[in-house]
Amino acid sequence: MDKLYTRFDGVFFEKTRLSLLTLIIQDGSVAFNTLKRELEMSDGSLYAHLEKLIAAGYVQKQRELAGTSVQTVYSATEEGKARFKEYLEFLESIVTKHKGDTE
Repeated sequence: MDKLYTRFDGVFFEKTRLSLLTLIIQDGSVAFNTLKRELEMSDGSLYAHLEKLIAAGYVQKQRELAGTSVQTVYSATEEGKARFKEYLEFLESIVTKHKGDTE
């Protein structure tokens, strides 16, 4: 079996970016300010992590009207969804394989 740290690239597997992708996939699309609030991140740090996810093809951004202002909303690409699903299946295989070890 592939080791966990070699199975996924560093962009995907960094904990903050994995948290971002999890929130985005869970909600379908998420505004920048919502991500900032949920993960308690600074604008600069959040922006840098999101740009890495975008550059890797896992996330896309779109500008939308929100009342009288404009907000940036992020959603997962098909590639991002596929990688996330692969990650969950990998974790599930580990849990299934070792479930009896703790009983």
